[in-house]
Amino acid sequence: MFSKILIANRGDVALRVLRACKELNIKTVAIHSTADNDSIHVRLADESVCIGPAPSSKSYLNIPAIITAAQLVGADAIHPGVGFLSENPDFAEIVEAHNIVFIGPKPEHIRCMGDKIEAKITAQKLGIPLVPGSENDIYDFENAYEEAQKIGYPVLIKAASGGGGRGMKVALNEEELESAFTAAKSEAKAAFGDDRVYIEKYLQNPRHIEVQIAADKFGNTVHLGERECSIQRRHQKVIEEAPSPAIDNKTRNTIGEIASNAVSKMGYLGLGTIEFLYENDEFFFIEMNTRLQVEHPITEAITGIDLVREQIMIAAGLPLSFKQNDVKINGHAIECRINAEDPRTFIPSPGKILQFHSPCGLGVRIESCIYSGYEVPPYYDSLIAKLIVHGNNRNQCILRLKQALREIVIEPISTTIDLHRDILNTEVMKKGSYDIRWLENKLLNAN
Repeated sequence: MFSKILIANRGDVALRVLRACKELNIKTVAIHSTADNDSIHVRLADESVCIGPAPSSKSYLNIPAIITAAQLVGADAIHPGVGFLSENPDFAEIVEAHNIVFIGPKPEHIRCMGDKIEAKITAQKLGIPLVPGSENDIYDFENAYEEAQKIGYPVLIKAASGGGGRGMKVALNEEELESAFTAAKSEAKAAFGDDRVYIEKYLQNPRHIEVQIAADKFGNTVHLGERECSIQRRHQKVIEEAPSPAIDNKTRNTIGEIASNAVSKMGYLGLGTIEFLYENDEFFFIEMNTRLQVEHPITEAITGIDLVREQIMIAAGLPLSFKQNDVKINGHAIECRINAEDPRTFIPSPGKILQFHSPCGLGVRIESCIYSGYEVPPYYDSLIAKLIVHGNNRNQCILRLKQALREIVIEPISTTIDLHRDILNTEVMKKGSYDIRWLENKLLNAN
């Protein structure tokens, strides 16, 4: 087992990794920017190293600074957390080249799945169902026109190196194709430095369902059920729940086995999530995330398995602590992503938190780095807390979550707490009958 892990991240995920390390009796090192000098994970870590000024490009994305920090403190492993460098294959390779263990998948799998076109080709070879679309990137408008004619409108143009909804444009018909193609390429270039795009069928009312997998070096590969992530705004997840209210046990086991068999064939190592669109009882591959997911706590809640602990153990060369038959779904869990944003305009709301009260009660969990007096910096993602609630069934879970949302206090900055309260009170949420476009349609109708 590792003796010291450097946590190459910030916020709630850094604190989550730190807690797992403490349970494994591993010393921790927190890196941080000058903006995060007073962060909780920095205070709680055994050691801390400031690696640069506030902008992430000069700190949390600064590979030489992170490697230097790891060498200075004698860390034998680096956990990349979520976001930042967690899916950067070059970073993983550099870490390994310095005789430090990267707590994540093999660089070649990160690289393969990070390229959306290569990921689709690989998924098809592995027997994962795909959305009908182009086999390669679209190099000019004439090529886009030809592919759209084959696929049939509406179509979705997507960045090959994309993520988080950037570089994605819809063309409902032939007249909209050229502007969508141009805009997608421009946005992809600006966001990822890569203007390659591909095209696929635009599904009308799908759900977004993802399958959590884990694999060790001994050939043990398991799936841990699915997460429902359809409540989104601009392709960003807002609320997730597990299990999905849309599928039954037979369907769950079928898609879980497809995902598990696929990563086994790859020789994959570590945690991963295969994401699907689900419409008319069919699953279609979107992408594979080769890292820990923001929404991993709801899977932990319904399975009782500590995913971060397993991730660290796999990287240390140890086998998974459980087999597929040990994975049992117990009850229901929902996660609300609470952002420092106006709940109506979604304009970021950084600033000092003067009052913070965490909700409590059976089945209630908060993942956050905030506290009374904490200054939310303007430089990073606006996610400041994740509220996770578990119940014996979905109805109990929703009732507990409503109460937790009544109890939580984060003031005076604006947050999306009121948005979550509104969503929980809708008939659609009660029935679980939403799709990926429901929330945005609801917001548009409200305005």
